Amino acid sequence: MIEVDFTLPESALTVQQGVGDICARYDMDYWQRCEAEKRWPDEVWAELAKGGWLGLAVPEEFGGGGQGLLELAVATETLAASGAAGGSAFTYVLTPGFGALTLARHGSDEQRAALLPKLASGEIETCFALTEPDAGSNSLAITTSARRDGDDYVVNGQKIWITGVQRATWMLLVTRTIPAAEARPRTNGMTVFLVNVPEAVAAGQLSYRPIPKMGANTTPSNMVFLDDLRVPASSVVGQVDQGALVLWDILNPERILLAASALGGAEVALRVAVSYAKEREVFGRAIGANQAIAFPLAQVKAKIELARLMLYKAAWSFDRQLPCGTEANIAKLTASQVAWEAADAAFQTHGGMAYSLEYPVARLLTDARIGKVAPVTEELLLNYLATQVLGLPRSF
Repeated sequence: MIEVDFTLPESALTVQQGVGDICARYDMDYWQRCEAEKRWPDEVWAELAKGGWLGLAVPEEFGGGGQGLLELAVATETLAASGAAGGSAFTYVLTPGFGALTLARHGSDEQRAALLPKLASGEIETCFALTEPDAGSNSLAITTSARRDGDDYVVNGQKIWITGVQRATWMLLVTRTIPAAEARPRTNGMTVFLVNVPEAVAAGQLSYRPIPKMGANTTPSNMVFLDDLRVPASSVVGQVDQGALVLWDILNPERILLAASALGGAEVALRVAVSYAKEREVFGRAIGANQAIAFPLAQVKAKIELARLMLYKAAWSFDRQLPCGTEANIAKLTASQVAWEAADAAFQTHGGMAYSLEYPVARLLTDARIGKVAPVTEELLLNYLATQVLGLPRSF
């Protein structure tokens, strides 16, 4: 007999409570100000670090909580649902996700000992550099090259939409040590490096330029330029030419954590909409009494609960080292869709007042829109499900 338990484990409930207690001290206005001022939520970050909520996925021997991706997903969802919305994803994706989770699985003994304790405490932060101007979503087609030169590798290339470079001490950089045209199979020849960002900037080997953007301005996104960047061979994460194995363990958690953030964003948008629908009266009654308002909000609620099931399943599967690509893609797809539907419903519920920046609806809408195109487009998620899961013919 197969038993299925849909309750969260005690570890995840503890995270939910602990992160929730911190978030309760920061209202919607706080997150509105962070976005308007284009600043990192330093106060929340400091409290999360002090409480140990950033080191959840760091093994206990390195000062962390010894938990997994499920607990990180619950933390991300809780933070987003408190009012931070989709832009809060970077709080848990950049360092606990990209940095701590990746190094805990794939770092060398030296890398783990040197970095994991500081990642757990929030003393250092990380970012992740994969996307390139010409490759876009075709990650296997990146051209940033790494050439062996003595005890170092020399890296040249460009990256785009790299978030959090300004705060990062270390960058996880994805390169080609075998050009894509020569790699057999195509996933071969990729290598992931740890790059000390301040040192590389000081040496004139790494530079970046912020990209003006319409939302999620608590963390800048950047063009990154790599000019004869020298990286020690000891900074390889995993094995040379086998970086795809590391990459899958970065991309699946990224999609799961972004799904958690989108889901939290949907929750806060729904809460804002319901509150307004109860209070706003037109024609002598609350507008929430009208089915044209009530039914779309009820539909959003149903989709939130469905997306949450897949989110938790995907994270649970990753933690048990089970295949989770399909679950991660479905979680990302459905959570992003319901985040957009929730924000759109909140906008429609508020009517003309949605345009007023006195309300958070505009921020929720711009945050929600990100998930349908980044870090992977909705169309590519559907293409994966069509070809890899349903077995339909490829279009290219």
